[in-house]
Amino acid sequence: QVQLVESGGGLVQTGGSLRLSCAASGRTFTWDTMGWFRQAPGKEREFVAAIRLSGGSTDYADSVKGRFTISRDNAKNTVYLQMNSLKPEDTAVYYCAAVPRPIRSLVAADYNYWGQGTQVTVSS
Repeated sequence: QVQLVESGGGLVQTGGSLRLSCAASGRTFTWDTMGWFRQAPGKEREFVAAIRLSGGSTDYADSVKGRFTISRDNAKNTVYLQMNSLKPEDTAVYYCAAVPRPIRSLVAADYNYWGQGTQVTVSS
């Protein structure tokens, strides 16, 4: 069974930082693209960031550029999201997503596998 397990969420004050982790397991193919999405109450799931195995290229949502950094440890099949200068509007459940091919997509439906999510709450 494919598993994506997130960790690192929590409660932080405005301006603070958190680091999310997502470990992928259960299959032998390479997770070519791994990313993060988030969903706030009453809103649709939205793209945050993605990173590809080949070349390590990244994409970010405009709302997090300059504040969030996505990285990955290929040997561990793990992706990280370093979140700095957090704002109350960053409050959401953050989901890890993965797909076993290189894609450049901000669309949730293009990602095959999902974690259960981790709550991030930023207090004002």
